Amino acid sequence: QGQLVESGGGSVQPGGSLTLSCATSGFTWDYVAIAWFRQAPGKEHEGVSCISRSDDATFYADSVKGRFTISRINNTVTLQMNTLKPEDTAVYYCAAGALISPVYVLCTKPNLFGSWGQGTQVTVSS
Repeated sequence: QGQLVESGGGSVQPGGSLTLSCATSGFTWDYVAIAWFRQAPGKEHEGVSCISRSDDATFYADSVKGRFTISRINNTVTLQMNTLKPEDTAVYYCAAGALISPVYVLCTKPNLFGSWGQGTQVTVSS
């Protein structure tokens, strides 16, 4: 099975930017979606963004649409986060799941992702 390693988390003021990276290995890319989930204190995992290689389809949660951008270079998936808000504060995880559904369905369901990174903390505060 594959592995995922996140990096790039940190603290930023509202309106600032951060770039998260997910280094992946051991996956058959064409059959895998790579997603970013986040878990804020006291909340369940939320699907933030997702990308598949088969058709380069992407998914964004309404809460981040227009502010976050997901992209892939080789085996690294990047989440560019702009105009960050305090409500973006969470532990961000990258995860890999088999492409059994379109990304707009798959990437809202954390239970369908079998491989997870250890997470990276993003804190947005003044």
